[in-house]
Amino acid sequence: MKYMLLINAGAVGEDGGAAGCDVGDWMAYDKQVREAGILVSGESLADLVTATTVRVGQDGRRTVTDGPFAETREILGGFYVIDVPDLDVALDWAARCPGARAGGSVVVRPVAEFGG
Repeated sequence: MKYMLLINAGAVGEDGGAAGCDVGDWMAYDKQVREAGILVSGESLADLVTATTVRVGQDGRRTVTDGPFAETREILGGFYVIDVPDLDVALDWAARCPGARAGGSVVVRPVAEFGG
């Protein structure tokens, strides 16, 4: 079954990355996921200041603003999609993710499959 691991940094370090882990931590985790043969896809997102938010009102008009303007302290930093037997295995991989440290979190969601 496929699961998406949404990686939310609790804070951003001086280098612009997730606080509490360095590039080496991410490279090691990425290698483990690849070598386990469970990686479907994954990406790190560009710096938060590059975000643009689009909203469409009831009148159909769109509003575009710079930044995510989320009502949260967490910052979506990237994702992995993994293919594992069940939720327990997905949770184990999420717990290993460097993004789950230092106030960060990893949200685990099953990927919906629509037949075909």
